[in-house]
Amino acid sequence: MNIKLETERLTLRPVTKYDAQDFFELDSNPEVHKFLGNNPVKTIKESQVMITSILEQYKTNGLGRLAIIDKATNAFLGWSGLKYEENLRKEFNYYDLGYRLKKQHWRKGYATEAALASIDYGFKDLNLKEIYAAADINHIASNTILKKVGMCHSETFEYEDKLCNWYKMKNPYL
Repeated sequence: MNIKLETERLTLRPVTKYDAQDFFELDSNPEVHKFLGNNPVKTIKESQVMITSILEQYKTNGLGRLAIIDKATNAFLGWSGLKYEENLRKEFNYYDLGYRLKKQHWRKGYATEAALASIDYGFKDLNLKEIYAAADINHIASNTILKKVGMCHSETFEYEDKLCNWYKMKNPYL
């Protein structure tokens, strides 16, 4: 996949196998996984499997999560972007907006900045009709970000015995 999104402070680029250590640092933190089923990874091999899954999404769906890189330092901050989601909502598939950052990069606006770039790409470049997102109802930060980027709360649903908020956004360019 040959995509590069840029914002004022960030570059979003395809994930590579060389990101495994950064993925491990991100996903081994229990605080990062507090609202994600609380199952942090324990080995770098688990991170490599996740990267392989993302690379497969690039091939199969032409899109997937992107690495978030700080332009000033070239540091890996986390990931963001769109993916074609087939598992979360059993009743239908959809284009999902997501993001995850290393804890030291929380509360700096990076997730919002990356999410806005991802939405823009999805609507302007991919001509998607709608983009969706889900967040645990107790995850205040994620729910705040989704509202801030313009997504509209439409319902709640249950996933793995947890109540989640469901958000959607229609393409304003269509």
